Amino acid sequence: MPGLGGLWSDLTDLVLPAGCAGCAERVPGLRQGFCPRCVGELESLRPAPTRPDPAPPGLPPCVALGPYAGALRHGLLAYKERGRHGLARPLGALLAEVVAAAVGPRRAVTLVAVPDTARAARARYGDHLDRLARHAADRLKAAGWPVRVLRPLRALPRPDSVALDSAGRAAAADAAFRLRRAGGADGPVVLLDDIVTTGATLAAVSRVLREAGMTPNAAAVLAATQKRHHQ
Repeated sequence: MPGLGGLWSDLTDLVLPAGCAGCAERVPGLRQGFCPRCVGELESLRPAPTRPDPAPPGLPPCVALGPYAGALRHGLLAYKERGRHGLARPLGALLAEVVAAAVGPRRAVTLVAVPDTARAARARYGDHLDRLARHAADRLKAAGWPVRVLRPLRALPRPDSVALDSAGRAAAADAAFRLRRAGGADGPVVLLDDIVTTGATLAAVSRVLREAGMTPNAAAVLAATQKRHHQ
């Protein structure tokens, strides 16, 4: 993947005895987060604009690294649900590539991650997106980008979105976020999330920030789900 450079070392320089995060293959003697085959799959992805259909009102322009499939999907699941917190570094590096694509020419940028609820953060031993945001910021700073990471929002308890339709997701998202404190932004404000499905969460966060005078310019996500068409 062209861009910020050095991605291979971030994807491989981890001691993860559980095997490759992308395919679970065990390769003895390798320091790895992803096996060479999955690294190749991830490096072949190119950040591109994505938009749910229909898109909720207030959703900023959104850029995703790739579809929620293959090594990217399995890596995210290993990180979020299986306790492989060391993957925050390589996934954060991938997210930095998406931010760079969303913003364009190098300049000051402010990153705002969608916050975890307190319950989710406890289950994941910390806010998983905050970790990704900080690793993404480190990668961008190393490439010469002036970066601020702000945490202006808190997430309130909400129902499991898996059981909700699009309207239910939108209603739950609208009631899910509150402003903790307003903060001054440097340059474009970019929202960060791991996966975009209906866009309801990103749209809700965007509306709260807009009311606080921090209008997001773009959203950067690792994966975008693809709508299934039933015949």
